[in-house]
Amino acid sequence: MTKKQKKMLIRILVTAALLIGLHFVPEDGPLQGIPLFLMYLVPYGIIGYDILRKAWKGIRNRQVFDENFLMAVATVGALAIGLLKTGDYVEAVAVMLFYQIGELFQSYAVGKSRRNISELMDIRPDYANIERDGQLERVDPDEVETGSLIVVNPGEKIPIDGIVESGNAVLNTGALTGESMPREVRNGDEVVSGCINMSGVLRIRTTREFGESTVSKILDLVENASNRKSRSENFISRFAKYYTPAVVFGALALAVIPPLFDGQWGEWIYRALTFLVISCPCALVISIPLSFFAGIGGAGKAGILLKGSNYLEALSKTGIMVFDKTGTLTRGEFEVTAIHHSPLAEEELLEYAALAEASSSHPIAVSIRKAHGKALDLSRVTDVAETGGCGVTVRIDGRDVAAGNDRLMEKLGIAYRACHRTGTIVHMAIDGEYAGHIVISDVDKPTAKEAVEALKANGVRQTVMLTGDGKAVAEETAARLGIDRVYSGLLPADKVSRVEELLESKQGKEILAFAGDGINDAPVLSRADLGIAMGALGSDAAIEAADIVLMDDNPLKIAKAIRIARKCMRIVYENIVFAIGIKAVCLLLSALGLANMGLAIFADVGVMIIAVLNAIRALFPGKERGAQHGKGTPAASA
Repeated sequence: MTKKQKKMLIRILVTAALLIGLHFVPEDGPLQGIPLFLMYLVPYGIIGYDILRKAWKGIRNRQVFDENFLMAVATVGALAIGLLKTGDYVEAVAVMLFYQIGELFQSYAVGKSRRNISELMDIRPDYANIERDGQLERVDPDEVETGSLIVVNPGEKIPIDGIVESGNAVLNTGALTGESMPREVRNGDEVVSGCINMSGVLRIRTTREFGESTVSKILDLVENASNRKSRSENFISRFAKYYTPAVVFGALALAVIPPLFDGQWGEWIYRALTFLVISCPCALVISIPLSFFAGIGGAGKAGILLKGSNYLEALSKTGIMVFDKTGTLTRGEFEVTAIHHSPLAEEELLEYAALAEASSSHPIAVSIRKAHGKALDLSRVTDVAETGGCGVTVRIDGRDVAAGNDRLMEKLGIAYRACHRTGTIVHMAIDGEYAGHIVISDVDKPTAKEAVEALKANGVRQTVMLTGDGKAVAEETAARLGIDRVYSGLLPADKVSRVEELLESKQGKEILAFAGDGINDAPVLSRADLGIAMGALGSDAAIEAADIVLMDDNPLKIAKAIRIARKCMRIVYENIVFAIGIKAVCLLLSALGLANMGLAIFADVGVMIIAVLNAIRALFPGKERGAQHGKGTPAASA
């Protein structure tokens, strides 16, 4: 609890104690009339002086019609009625007391939401270690230039993006990704700021300035998210702008017009003041922005960064989900996935292939060496001859070995076996005899298939994949993952054209979202209704162009983001209907003289507390849902 909240709690307790004490003042004693009125002014002043001050300031600044003005007019009027007619001042003080209790509760709720956001803000590094003259010197991360060598000790945050020059360590990436899975890094690995070094000393060569690093961009996204308001938030702002003066003039008419006919001024003024207390739009004005704030905070804790609440609202209406393939649904890394038609043991064939490709930096060669996974004795390799676009021939242990594609086999006059699987094929020949082939493919992300299933289970009508890969590879991947439609062999401009075609096929108010990671995806991310970027491996251009960033590159998080958005919007609509409905009923009862200040307190403070409690639910995304929960429509889910 903050210092300000503690002071308010003390004011509430003191006011409550004074009210209880004044309850025991004898009704026929000498303290009735003006003395009793002055005595009630003490707790009223203690609990309400700040509301009166804000109301007066609003009047002076010509911004009259707000909740402070409503509360000031209603309670001052209730005191006046007590002085002139009823002799009862309890309602006036009680209304202000319960209003302040509601404000304290709301302040605490917003503070809780902000604390969840600030957990994300804890990724901001306080310093960077630079080695000078054999000593570590702490400097402000802003002062570190690109290309500098920094040292990160165990327990410290990585302050700036860079590449590990020396050292091995395990990183805690939870603050960035929302997941607790540690990541091992070693020489040559790229690391991003905001991760915590859990073991080992790392020397890192920075690749960006602090202002351009991952942690700075994340903080900027979170801090500026509230600047992009949703249509629902804008509706509430417009609603309050016209609603407040309408109810003030309505209350004025209620206080003046009926008594012109029946002469009961006190009764109608009391009804008008009750009408004002009930009409206070606090529940809407407070709970709707809080719902979006909590939704963005809950998503941030899960490693899903939204650049504004307008994107949260749009996400809830997602009906078409379009994916890039490489780096989004697949890892974008080549791996050996099969070995066929070899008379040799798989391990022996892989050894020959790894030795043959030992001097190459091509991704195919790297994947073969990685699959072999053992140290290579390069003294066994001689007479290396590379044929551009075909492959390589070498001598290994005195045997002629060839590794390459169809063209290399045809050039050497070696009959080879065709492969019925998609992927990159490396044919092997030893001493002029065919020795089988190795299949190398881009591997699906572990959660890719589950992600597509989860999207469909959460009401996404159609899933589409766009890729520059060949038709056979694209169709096999789509079939394996359960993608509805696939377009292959696309250039970046072709992807934009396909997205524009899909935009034309939308139904109703549904949204088309696109998820990608590469620099070539930036135009599509901008063109789609909603762009989702893979933040861990994605390019800066893609992250800048996107509206939502997934910090751990897990496509399953897209379905989770949609669930969070739909839960948040459901809470927003619940609060709008609940608050307006209750107030409409109570305003009618007040105008008919069937509502007193007690009901007014509930209609104002009680409704606000219930709405705020409901809004806080958006902080907690809830459990994962699978296909067993059934399919729904975006509209229904929202």
